[in-house]
Amino acid sequence: MEAIANPIRHQEFLSFLRRLDREYPKDLELHLILDNYGTHGHPKVKAWLSQRPRFHLHFVPTSSSWLNLIEVWFSQLTNRAIRRGSFGAVGQLVTAIHRYMEAHNADPKPFVWTASVESILEKVNRCRAISRMEH
Repeated sequence: MEAIANPIRHQEFLSFLRRLDREYPKDLELHLILDNYGTHGHPKVKAWLSQRPRFHLHFVPTSSSWLNLIEVWFSQLTNRAIRRGSFGAVGQLVTAIHRYMEAHNADPKPFVWTASVESILEKVNRCRAISRMEH
């Protein structure tokens, strides 16, 4: 099952959840890793989930985008395969994405942190201090 981009409305997210519910065996526990986007906590979403205990939502911490290395990969995909492309149909875009993935997976290289834990925490603390001063 593919991931979805941040849905604009809770209706799209509920549609995605219903699809997961239909397509995966009922005895399978489903764990979803989500950002803190507002639709994930919408009252209708919460009500739907309360009736389906096999769904387990895990939220990434607020202000933790630096944890998400997949963003680096998406940036590379965008810059190397999509940005300057001209796609007359969705199928052409999908083909370009698949070509990039095949080329990338033919010689994969892991993303490696270059920053130390200390330097990351210093930056987080500086940002928090600035945020407190602004409020």
